[in-house]
Amino acid sequence: MPVSWRSRHERAGVSHHRRWWARHSKAVAEAALLSGEWQRIAFVDDRWPELCESFGWPVVTSVAGLAALKVDVAGAIAAVGNNAVREQCVKAIYAAGLPLVTVVHPRACVSVSVVIGAGTAIMALAMVGVDAVIGEGAIVNANATIDHDASLGAFAHLGVGVQLAGGVEIAARAWLQAGCSAGY
Repeated sequence: MPVSWRSRHERAGVSHHRRWWARHSKAVAEAALLSGEWQRIAFVDDRWPELCESFGWPVVTSVAGLAALKVDVAGAIAAVGNNAVREQCVKAIYAAGLPLVTVVHPRACVSVSVVIGAGTAIMALAMVGVDAVIGEGAIVNANATIDHDASLGAFAHLGVGVQLAGGVEIAARAWLQAGCSAGY
């Protein structure tokens, strides 16, 4: 019988409150699985080998061990909410010679004319309009909107429900918190 993440870990005596640092990673992992483009998800964490599991998925190596995964993985994404840390993780992925992949949740609505930088995560119910541009390593969180001709810079982060009107330009590494809007 399927159980939720919380109930599975609470029964094991693990508090979900101690894992605040990894919440975005589990959402990206789930989006990747739901997209149908990946059948297997694994995490890389510097606490490996002490940490060998995260949210039910295996932790297979530390960041230093990324290069060893080249023969076994199709690519990697830095599923980290903090913009500066995510940018450093992307540099480590490139240094390891791994392809940087993009994850788009199947319930996101993304125009066919959108330009999406590598390593971007577009989450459930996000909407990205015609001729929008999203930079490398960006996050478009759940229910966020980037309307037509708007741009989101590299390693920027749109929180849940952020609304960008058409033509708005958001700088690299910007963080717009949940529910805010820009434009018009």
